Amino acid sequence: MKKLLVALATTGVVMFGATAQAAGNAAAGEGTFGTCAGCHGADAHGGVGPKLAGLKADEIVKLLHKYKAGEQMGPMTSMMAPMAAGLSDADIENVAAYIATLK
Repeated sequence: MKKLLVALATTGVVMFGATAQAAGNAAAGEGTFGTCAGCHGADAHGGVGPKLAGLKADEIVKLLHKYKAGEQMGPMTSMMAPMAAGLSDADIENVAAYIATLK
């Protein structure tokens, strides 16, 4: 019985984790990324801004929320904060999901 409860609890955590990763809509985020491409490159491999391709969606979400809050993140904060300020939470989730598809 104890093993069954542990197995069920673990499955719930794994399922929740999978749901949390899939929160954004990559197709919707592709359009939003058009604004990002000017600095981060069309394939997110960098340019004026750093490479984003290969980052996980949750990492991108955290970074964008920090920029949106005006948190000093480095020398590019003055460029990124205004860009992030105009994004809704859904926009952030979606663009992060899209970027996470780029390798």
